Amino acid sequence: MSTAQNAIERFSRYQRQSGDAQPAHCAVRDVLDRIGDKWSMLMIMELATRSQRFSELHRAIPDISRRMLTQTLRDLERDGLITRHVFPTRPPTVEYRLAPLGQSLLDPMAALIDWADRRYSDIHAARVRFDGASGDVPR
Repeated sequence: MSTAQNAIERFSRYQRQSGDAQPAHCAVRDVLDRIGDKWSMLMIMELATRSQRFSELHRAIPDISRRMLTQTLRDLERDGLITRHVFPTRPPTVEYRLAPLGQSLLDPMAALIDWADRRYSDIHAARVRFDGASGDVPR
């Protein structure tokens, strides 16, 4: 069985075993909700190269609001993917670093980034075909 088929089977098993009306209790979905949101992967990739302060992260990802940056950093820290370091300066200096658990995400994320880079033209062409075929017909 291929790695992909194996992963799909495990995910399906999680879904069936939950037996709960709330499939969100699935461990895989819980993790994917965190790393699959709009900002988490970008933040992890920014911290992959070096530790950074809040303002540096905000400059690196300028379209994120300060509030969302704060919330995403807290969520990533809560999940053990990043660490927050406070230095006793005036005012205090705070740096964010990728934790070992966050480091372990880099290889899977690199594979996804590579796939997206290689397949972007296919996705773009599919969008153009879809948009051209759908016209103004509501779906």
